[in-house]
Amino acid sequence: MKDEKSIRALIQLIDDPDENVFGHVRDTLMSYGANAIPYLEDSWEEKDYGLIFQGRIEQIIHDIQFEEVKSKLKDWVDSSDKDLLRGAIIIAKYQYPGLDEEIIRTTIQEIRKDIWLELNHKQTAFEQVKIFNRIFFETHHFHGDSKHFHSPMNSFINTVIESRKGNPLSLSLIYSVIAESLDLPIYGVNLPNHFILAYLDENGSSLFLPEKNEYGVLFYINPFSKGSILDAKSIKEFLDTLHLPYEREFFEPCSNSALLKRMLANLISSFQQVGNAEKVTELTELRTILTT
Repeated sequence: MKDEKSIRALIQLIDDPDENVFGHVRDTLMSYGANAIPYLEDSWEEKDYGLIFQGRIEQIIHDIQFEEVKSKLKDWVDSSDKDLLRGAIIIAKYQYPGLDEEIIRTTIQEIRKDIWLELNHKQTAFEQVKIFNRIFFETHHFHGDSKHFHSPMNSFINTVIESRKGNPLSLSLIYSVIAESLDLPIYGVNLPNHFILAYLDENGSSLFLPEKNEYGVLFYINPFSKGSILDAKSIKEFLDTLHLPYEREFFEPCSNSALLKRMLANLISSFQQVGNAEKVTELTELRTILTT
């Protein structure tokens, strides 16, 4: 109750013409964190103090929410498991602070259940991926968005879940999150100008193939192309077109931190293209958290 009175009193001073007064008000409201947001939102909707008041309210709400995202991302970096889905949701909350996490998790569980019902331990890795692809791409209609490839909407997990379309990284992320929940050894590969998945050879199956994969991978999956299967030779040919060397990191799974860093790099590029300097600056700050 004491905090509520203090917050409401501070809100009354938001449109003070003295910048020093406003600066103190802003900093104090920021110190209350997310607890101040409901009161700020109510004031924005109910009070008619003019454009300056509304603009300052909106900026303070955004600043508080941005600090929340930074704090959660720092906690994620310090966590022992670095859960991929949780990390993707944190980044999505930068753009959509009010997103419903439960919708995302429920949708993923529904897809997982549909795949799980058709899997069994007698199936080969290829057979399992064939089933996975059919349900993921045909039943649930996920597909690559080649028309608006660089749209930021293709990088936020909530919009990708909703629209069923995304870029190579976002589709790979959702695919691998579901695969992990099914105990399938499928992980992201940070390929230049693209992003694919690797099915790890945990049982030494590649010993019986004509060409053994030196990177411990049974085969590769391209979610942007409806889960088409690739081999190491295909990746080498792709790297040749880019005139790049065959670095191990282009053939082996990357860390979840590297994946989220790549996601932020994609978003930075997207907002650079539309000239949104503020978002570029903030997203760069988030990416820095993943590299410290």
